[in-house]
Amino acid sequence: MSEKVNSIRILHVDDDPDLAELVSTYLRREDSHFEVVSAGSASDGLDTLAETDIDCVVSDYDMPERNGIELLEAVRERDADLPFILFTAKGSEDIASDAISAGVTDYLQKGVGTD
Repeated sequence: MSEKVNSIRILHVDDDPDLAELVSTYLRREDSHFEVVSAGSASDGLDTLAETDIDCVVSDYDMPERNGIELLEAVRERDADLPFILFTAKGSEDIASDAISAGVTDYLQKGVGTD
C-alpha cells in the first residue's frame, strides 16, 4: 500500500466492528489526510503499534481482556508522547480521572448521532 503524502495514521481500537467502521468512515470524511487502521482488541492494537508507524491512538474503554486505560498504560510504556484519545460510551468521573492519571491526551464520550 502506498503511503499518502502528509497522512496522519490513526489507530482506532474498538471491539465492536460496526462502530469501528463507522468511526473510520467519519474520521476519513473529516480530513482526507487521515488514514485509519482498525484493531478489534487491545492486544491487536499493541501488535499494530509494534509493526506500524502510528501518529495517534483512539480507543474505546470497555473491551474484553484489557480496557482502554490498560491499553493506554501499555502504550505509555512504549511511547510517552504518542497522542491517545479515550473515546467511550462508559464515561464516568472515575474513568476520566484514571485516564488523566495514566496520561491520556483527551477523553471523549460517545454520543448519539454523528457528533
